[in-house]
Amino acid sequence: QARLDESGGGLVHAGGSLRLSCAASGRSFERFFGNYVMAWFRQYPGGGREFVAGILPNGGRTDYSDAVQGRFTISRDNAKMTAQLLMNSLKPEDTANYYCAAGPTLRNSQGDYTTWGQGTQVTVSS
Repeated sequence: QARLDESGGGLVHAGGSLRLSCAASGRSFERFFGNYVMAWFRQYPGGGREFVAGILPNGGRTDYSDAVQGRFTISRDNAKMTAQLLMNSLKPEDTANYYCAAGPTLRNSQGDYTTWGQGTQVTVSS
């Protein structure tokens, strides 16, 4: 069964950095990981999930929300079936639960993604 597992969350001071990782597993990813768009979303308590960043299957194009543009960098390693999110210059408003997602197209709507991880908490103190 297709599975995504996030890691790398934690507590950091404002201005600091964190690197989130997403590891894919399961037969469908073993065969087709290189065909999936990978993305990161975040969710605040009591709110919906908002798009953070996405990357095309071949890594040729990335997309970011305005809130993180210039501070966050998404990347992927198809051979290792992983995706990463490097977060620099973190702000208290970046505090959220971060989710990795896989889907067929690079869009900023959570409905366009078919597989989700369980999330990893990021907390930025002021």
